[in-house]
Amino acid sequence: MKDGIFDLKRVTPENISKLRSDEIFVFGSNLAGMHGGGAARTALIHFGAIMGKGIGIQGQSYAIPTMQGGVETIRPYVDDFIQYAAAHPSLRFLVTRIGCGIAGFTDAEIAPLFADATALENVALPKSFWNYLV
Repeated sequence: MKDGIFDLKRVTPENISKLRSDEIFVFGSNLAGMHGGGAARTALIHFGAIMGKGIGIQGQSYAIPTMQGGVETIRPYVDDFIQYAAAHPSLRFLVTRIGCGIAGFTDAEIAPLFADATALENVALPKSFWNYLV
């Protein structure tokens, strides 16, 4: 965000069907890595997600588990992601509305977990998350 206005380069597109070579698709997963629906299925089919791997980088995707309990069980995985993104500034991370589909959380519940990511220029967040972060 710049001066109260969304920096569109920092807003994740709503529909992602292809990535540049330096982009990573960040999606909500389950710990078992059963990427059967939603953004997880998109990651599996298009961006190198690995069936059976529910956490971290895989191909041009990054899995954040969201199906194991309440919001506080997601926080450590988001924190790990933010550390990973900070350590890889040459990559651009496109965070989808993790946890807000099949997992059943709201943007208001999940967005605050990404507060520290707002300082990272290489992380794009959904507009619905930005609405709770600025």
